[in-house]
Amino acid sequence: MRVGVFGGTFDPPHVGHLILAGEAVDQLGLQRLLWVLTPNPPHKLNQAITSLEIRLEILQAAIEENPVFEISRVEMDRPGPHFAVDTVGMLAKLLPKAELFYLIGGDSLHDLPTWFDPQGFIQTISGLGVMRRPGDAVDLGGLDRQIQGLSNKVHFIDAPLLEISSSQIRERAATGRNFRYYLQPQVFHLIDRYQLYRDTK
Repeated sequence: MRVGVFGGTFDPPHVGHLILAGEAVDQLGLQRLLWVLTPNPPHKLNQAITSLEIRLEILQAAIEENPVFEISRVEMDRPGPHFAVDTVGMLAKLLPKAELFYLIGGDSLHDLPTWFDPQGFIQTISGLGVMRRPGDAVDLGGLDRQIQGLSNKVHFIDAPLLEISSSQIRERAATGRNFRYYLQPQVFHLIDRYQLYRDTK
C-alpha cells in the first residue's frame, strides 16, 4: 500500500492544500493520505498558532468528503519537538507494509539539508512528493551530494500554481479583506464562528 504523509500546522487548511493532496493521490497512486497535524512546529515557536483542538476540528471539516484522506494523530499524541524523521519512523512502525510518500513544496526541498537528520528521513521513506513552482530550478545533484540517495526518492507533482498561503489568509482576515473563496465553505464558516485571525498582525 502506498501511503502519503502530508504534515503541517494547517492554520487554516485552504484549497491549495487540497489541490496538492488530490494531485498527489492521483499522480503517486496513493491508497491513503495521512494529514499529520503538527501541534507546535520547531520553526514556528515564536508565531501565534490557533489551538490544536480548533485546528483539528477545521481540518476534519476540510477533508471529510474524501475517503482517502484521514487525520493522523502521530504528532498530536506525543510531546514535541516534532521532527519529520521521527514522524515517518513512527508511521513506518505503525504501517510496516506501507510505502510512505512524504509531501512537501519545492521550497522545502531546497531546505531539506537543514532539517533534523535529513539522511535518516530519506532512508525511512519510499518517496518524496514535491510540488515545484514553474521555473523553479532544483539542483538535485547538489542535494544528492548532501543527502545520499535523495534524487532516487524525488517525485515531482504537477499541479496548478495557486498563490495561496495560510499566512496570507490570516493576514487578510486580520485586515478585513476578502478570503472567503480561498477556503471550502465549511472551513470558512468555522473560522467565522470562532472569529479566528481577527487580531493577527
